[in-house]
Amino acid sequence: MRNDQRTIFGWAMYDWANSAFVVVIVGILPSYFGSYIVPEEGWMGLSAESLWGYMVGLISLVLFLITPVLGAIADYSARRLTFLKVFAYGGALFATCFAFVSTGDVLLAMIMFLISHFGLAAGNVFYDGILPLITTDDTIDRVSSKGYALGYVGGGIYLLFAMMFIFYADTFGVEESLAARIGIGGSGLWWAGFSWYALRRLREVGTAQDMSLRQSESRSLAYVRLGFSRTWATVTRLSRHRHLLLFVVAYMFYIDGVQTVFNISAIYASETLQIGTAFIALVVLVVQFTAFFGALLFGRLSERIGPKRSIAFALVVWTGVLIAAYYLPVGQNYPLLAVGMVIGLVQGGTQALSRSLYGSMIPQQASAEFFGFFSVFTKFSAIWGPIIFATFRELTGSSRPAVLSLSFFFAVGFILLSFVNVEKARAGRSDWSVLDG
Repeated sequence: MRNDQRTIFGWAMYDWANSAFVVVIVGILPSYFGSYIVPEEGWMGLSAESLWGYMVGLISLVLFLITPVLGAIADYSARRLTFLKVFAYGGALFATCFAFVSTGDVLLAMIMFLISHFGLAAGNVFYDGILPLITTDDTIDRVSSKGYALGYVGGGIYLLFAMMFIFYADTFGVEESLAARIGIGGSGLWWAGFSWYALRRLREVGTAQDMSLRQSESRSLAYVRLGFSRTWATVTRLSRHRHLLLFVVAYMFYIDGVQTVFNISAIYASETLQIGTAFIALVVLVVQFTAFFGALLFGRLSERIGPKRSIAFALVVWTGVLIAAYYLPVGQNYPLLAVGMVIGLVQGGTQALSRSLYGSMIPQQASAEFFGFFSVFTKFSAIWGPIIFATFRELTGSSRPAVLSLSFFFAVGFILLSFVNVEKARAGRSDWSVLDG
């Protein structure tokens, strides 16, 4: 199946499929959750913004704990496609059921969000694990980029349809709240439908590995033991490579800021800035496409000043974005759109350059292990930002200082990144077999 075009197209199209739900999580669901589901006085003493922050933090914590186990299952079972189907269709089902969550159904909405989001993220563990099995060293970057590009386009197209339906809800004879519910539920149908189209072009590949079981140990418990023991082994090995470790810690801080801004922007716009659902969806659509161009722009910038300096520049811009968000006026659409365009540009650049810089510093003979570790700690870093945002919101009674508090993550990331010596980290790759063999 390596480099088979039908297989590669099917793999890439799954990114097209699930990106509809990704953009809904950012562009429509938070606004609907804050405007229609959670009462104006809040729920159990918490505002809609705080609830959303805690939910995002909770799902990130669950994913951090379960990802090593899922990685072990993927490596040892040779049933990546089977598990991908389970999580994809399960997540899509709960996303579709969100169409039936109406005003005041706070607990039901939270359950639907957490399960569907888990299906999305858990499925991606197995989806990513298929990539090295259907490509070769000379095609893996191009195929990975193809999936990334189709995801942006597919998510953008779905969001455009949903946004137009919400924006012209009166024309269709439905209320905006119902249009938003249909837009959210429809992303599950899109996800399931295109997943069926994509996954039928794939088949199981690889060979199941032997796994030694300890006395009285079940296979499930063995997966748990292997997942966490392998993650800890990578941490131990990483400690011998100082500058690579320093970059990972810096990345954990600033990517937490990036992910938190990404996750709370829509509900901040809805609740604090009093922006309508339709315009928030438009802003997310703009962010979706500018992120693609931002990745290309920062790629050019990296050729001129290097990836480390380019990321550092992006972190300065991120801090400026938070300051601008703090001062955004209530009820005015276009200042929010301008900030959204800047977010899109730096978001694409930050993520793309961080992945490529990390890839250039890790030992090639252990790249799969190190990227697995990278994925685990990306999930770990996503826990704290939403929780800090929600806590500041509750302590101060306003989301504006809560947004400003996120600059802490970019500041610490910038400082730690400045101490990373990229050349020494790259030179250290040749010592891997000597130090760790």
